[in-house]
Amino acid sequence: MAKKKALLFALTLLTFASCAEQIELRHPKWAYDATIYELNTRQATPEGTFRAAEALLPTLKENGIDIIWVMPCQPIGQITRKGTLGSYYSIIDYCAINPEFGTRADFEHFLAKAHKMGFKVILDWVANHTAPDSEWTKNEGWHYRDSLGNLMVQYDWTDISKLNYDNQDMRNEMLKAMHWWMDSIGIDGFRCDVAGEVPTDFWNWAMGDLRLTHPDMFTLAEDEDKAQELTETAFDMYYGWTLHKLMNGVAQGKNTVEDLWDYFAKADTTIRPEAIRMNFISNHDENSWAGTEFERMGDAAKLFAAFCYIVPGMPMIYTGQLSGNHHRLQFFEKDTIDTDEAYAQAELYKNLNKMREANKALFSPEVGAPMERIACDNEHIFACKRYKQGKHLMNEVIAVMNMSAEPQTVTLETGETYELGPWKSEISFRTGKGK
Repeated sequence: MAKKKALLFALTLLTFASCAEQIELRHPKWAYDATIYELNTRQATPEGTFRAAEALLPTLKENGIDIIWVMPCQPIGQITRKGTLGSYYSIIDYCAINPEFGTRADFEHFLAKAHKMGFKVILDWVANHTAPDSEWTKNEGWHYRDSLGNLMVQYDWTDISKLNYDNQDMRNEMLKAMHWWMDSIGIDGFRCDVAGEVPTDFWNWAMGDLRLTHPDMFTLAEDEDKAQELTETAFDMYYGWTLHKLMNGVAQGKNTVEDLWDYFAKADTTIRPEAIRMNFISNHDENSWAGTEFERMGDAAKLFAAFCYIVPGMPMIYTGQLSGNHHRLQFFEKDTIDTDEAYAQAELYKNLNKMREANKALFSPEVGAPMERIACDNEHIFACKRYKQGKHLMNEVIAVMNMSAEPQTVTLETGETYELGPWKSEISFRTGKGK
């Protein structure tokens, strides 16, 4: 058995290498089979520090996490601060560490340990605005101001001041700060907050400059509306916000399986095929403001967790999803996640990550396989196939998912019949010799 597993692994590597020779890879090689984890440092441990977060790394590694996205960890402004501790996204100094989380040495120690264990680490980057008491506000023309000269905010974000990207000096300093984190600290890329609110030409210029010295960096844009232009050169991955909302809608009976297929048909024509969609059922915004996945999805939460691994893109796991967290985490205060060692969802994600790594058909574009619909006689069933035919290896994954709260019997166009309980699925995969 061990010899067979070793042979299969060798064949997988050969196929990946073969694909790398045949197509031009748009993203770092290590990203194609990766799962990303959002680390909320404040809430992940009782201490809320990077030193304490180091203890989580073995569990994340065992679970199959590859990329750790660290929420902003720079000092937070005091003026108009929300709550006691403030928002991570109200940054007063880009090139410093928030003492709430520790010191620069603490972060570098966390980063070194993560790298030694094989993780990639990206930092949440807030380029749209600063805290109103940032030193940058003293520079003329670096922020938007109203007719009276007052700093301007967006939406109800009263603890921030929007930056003016018409100012080249500010752009230069922003790029310099990003270089500091990559050149001096050694992170592996950025998740960029409200990326669509920042001019795309800045991202193209900044990421292009960073890639001259860091060609293997990884970038994630918090945006979907401008995904087509943002992923042209600057970003590897975008947010699957529309898919996320549809999953919530199906779980709540407001949307249908057909709505999901309509979404995929549209996305396939409006967003470049090599762009990676981030698939998720929770994140820091959804958990704190819209509710946990259990509030929004109820008994369907586990089904849609698996769905995020089946459809094209990269799955994301948020802090608390592996440990049994069932409550909304306060955003501006200390509020440690719930932990339950016997929590079944941790094992669910471990198995899903193993499935993703073992089946190249599930890899992210453009290495993974496209998704094909399997017609069936039941409107509540989402049935699909992802088939990859390589020179050395064939891989096929078939998923049949009951997206309803009632038991369903379904016969696929291929002739197979399935009986599925409420919000249950059957996923099968096979691997064989290539052509």
